[in-house]
Amino acid sequence: MIEPSPTSTRTRQRGVTLIELVMFILVVGVGVAGILLVYTNTVRYSADPVIRKQMLAVAEAMLEESALMPFTYCDPDDADAATAGAALVGAGNCASTVETIGPEAGEARYTPTNPFDNVNDYAGFDTTTALPAGIADIAGTVIGSLTGYSASLTATAQALGPAGSVIAATDGNGAPQVLLVTVTVSAPGGDSVSLSGYRTRYAPNAVP
Repeated sequence: MIEPSPTSTRTRQRGVTLIELVMFILVVGVGVAGILLVYTNTVRYSADPVIRKQMLAVAEAMLEESALMPFTYCDPDDADAATAGAALVGAGNCASTVETIGPEAGEARYTPTNPFDNVNDYAGFDTTTALPAGIADIAGTVIGSLTGYSASLTATAQALGPAGSVIAATDGNGAPQVLLVTVTVSAPGGDSVSLSGYRTRYAPNAVP
C-alpha cells in the first residue's frame, strides 16, 4: 500500500488566502455600490415627470379658462356691453364701465355673485393670495392632491402679427385689444413652468 506524501495532501486541501478574500469582498462591494447609486438616482428622479405633468395640467387649465372668457369693450355687467361701438363711456358706447386690465372692484375668481367675467380680470391673479389659497377649481374647491403648488397669471397688452399686418396692442382709445396671457405654475420643490397664449378682441360685444 502506497501512502500519500505530506506535500500532495497539503496541496489538495489548500483554500482561499486572506488576501484573495479581501480582494473579492472589495470588488463585490464596489460593484454593489455602483448598482445602488444608479438605483437611488433612478428612484429620486422618477417623480419629476409626474410633477412636470401636474404643473403643465394646471397651467393649461388656467390658460384655457382665461382665454375662453369674453374680451369686450365694456365690462360684461355694463348695461350697454352688448351694443357698445367703442371702449368709451358715452352715447352709443359703454354706459359706465370700460373694460381695463385687472378685475373690477369686488370681482373675484371664486365668488358666485361677482366672478371674473372677462379675460382682463385674470391679470394679477395669484393662488397664494386668493381665497381660498391654493390650486382650486372654478367653484373654489381646493384640490388636495395639489397642496404646495401655486399658480399666477399675467395679462399684458402686446402687438401681434408679422411686419406689415400687425394688430396693435391697444386701439385708438388706448384700450387693450391684444393680450399676452402667461400662466406660471410652481411645484413644492421649487420647479416651475410657464405657458403663454395670445387673446385678441375679435368679438367686442360678446357678453356671457
